[in-house]
This record gives sequence, C-alpha cells and structure tokens, in this order.
Amino acid sequence: MSLIAFCIWAVAANFAGMLPSRRRHWPAAYALMVTGLPLLAWVFWTEGWIWGLLCLAAAISVLRWPAWYFWRWLNRLFGVQS
Repeated sequence: MSLIAFCIWAVAANFAGMLPSRRRHWPAAYALMVTGLPLLAWVFWTEGWIWGLLCLAAAISVLRWPAWYFWRWLNRLFGVQS
C-alpha cells in the first residue's frame, strides 16, 4: 500500500512540475516535501531499506532543486568549501 501511495505522490509531483508557474514551483515543492517525507518514512518502515532508497532516489530526482539547496546549506553549516 505504501508503494502505491508513493506512486500516486510521484504522479502528482510530475503533474505539478508540468504546470506553468511564475513563482518557479516553490509552493508546490513545499507541499510535496511535507507530504513526501511521511510517505518515505512509511515506505522505509513497511517495505524495507532497498525500496526506501529507491523511492528516496525518485523523490530527489523530482525535487532536485530543493535537494541541491539543502546540500549547499549543509556544506555551509559544516564549513565544507565547494
């Protein structure tokens, strides 16, 4: 059931990415992050770490810019020069 819910989330995320937006999709990205994190936890809990990592990779490919900004924030936080 968790994989079906994640697939529905992925379809909704791709649909949100296709919609035109003047604000560069950030409101949709915030909503997808808020709903996607519990779904990922559910997939990890019920299906195991292999399916969880595959779904995490799919979520990162959909939300690549928020993931990139999070990665840059972590590097600044820990003082890593890029």
